[in-house]
Amino acid sequence: MRLSTLTLNDFRSYADVELTLHPGPNVLLGFNGVGKTNIAEAIGYLSTLGSHRVTHDAPLVRHGRSQAIIRAQAHRGSQEAMLELEINPGRSNRARINRGGAVRSTEILGILRTVLFAPEDLELIKGAPGVRRRLFDDLAVQLRPALGRVRLDYDKVLRQRNALLKSIRHEGFTTTHESTLAVWDHQLADAGSRLLQARLEVLGALRPHVAEAYQQLSGSVRTARLRYETGLEGQGPGASGDPGTAADDLCPLESADRGQLAELLRQGLEGARREERDRAQTLVGPHRDDIGFSLDEVPVKGFASHGETWSFALALRLAAYRTMVEDDSADGARPILILDDVFAELDARRRRRLAELAGEAEQLIITAAVDDDVPESLLQHALRVESEDQLSRVSMLETPEDGS
Repeated sequence: MRLSTLTLNDFRSYADVELTLHPGPNVLLGFNGVGKTNIAEAIGYLSTLGSHRVTHDAPLVRHGRSQAIIRAQAHRGSQEAMLELEINPGRSNRARINRGGAVRSTEILGILRTVLFAPEDLELIKGAPGVRRRLFDDLAVQLRPALGRVRLDYDKVLRQRNALLKSIRHEGFTTTHESTLAVWDHQLADAGSRLLQARLEVLGALRPHVAEAYQQLSGSVRTARLRYETGLEGQGPGASGDPGTAADDLCPLESADRGQLAELLRQGLEGARREERDRAQTLVGPHRDDIGFSLDEVPVKGFASHGETWSFALALRLAAYRTMVEDDSADGARPILILDDVFAELDARRRRRLAELAGEAEQLIITAAVDDDVPESLLQHALRVESEDQLSRVSMLETPEDGS
């Protein structure tokens, strides 16, 4: 999978730019703040409808403008598609495929697959559970685009259920509240079980790839482990009530089917009813879960060295890439791999190993401050990114080989 052209209109610092991209490595060089990461962000957004830097769309639109547009010519083997995405903060985003009529933005999901790694991904290890949940949800949606609607449905029901709980705390609990809450319980359990099942399937697919990629990157004999952590796990099939240890990777819910997961969620909501009314928030569901990362039996968060933490975060992204390849092994279907300002953070050995592993990708997008940060083997196609008056522009990198 690759892009041959990328056009940005009023996206971040770009008023209007069109890039020609090549198969294999494409390197964007420029000092911090000139706009090279904005290009990586735009490609990732076109794939996932989310940014790796911000949680809402307003910062993606150039200051003073009301809309941004990302347009790209995508190739998957012999197939081509022109993708266009309108970003409309405060309103619904819209998409166009092959210059057709406007459709919901979620219709574009699944056409372009990407895996993006950036310095912000250290938060996968060090940050709050929501960062890790998003990693799994984003990958689940790329693998099964229909889950994008399930994700939106879950968030909508959760907001409405929380609003009802706040109303109950202020007005008191009535029979009307009770019947309405039962409706939201059912809908939350339905959407939540679909989301939870998808995360557990992603976990099972990632687990062996993370272990392999970590050892390849770090040269360590320690095993990278992943474990799903949920308040429901003591209720799953075969559960003993013991939450287990970091060395025990399997969550009891991994053997449950969707019907069982939905029933466990309904039971959990009923059991938390009094506390939820007191606190006016939903305390049971996938939005409360976490994923634990460890090396052998030792948690990565708080115990791993800086190099180990970087290797684990990189391993997660490489594992996501390999999971996508495994899911669709057709010719030309490998996802685009985006490495945003990553090489500068790695020592020489990890740079070499990452360059070797990244070479698997049909197309690779790399951003870096200077070319010395990037292994020479990846510098076939390089662009210079510069900024003037808060507007970014891109030009071909002049080299002696160009005759310049």
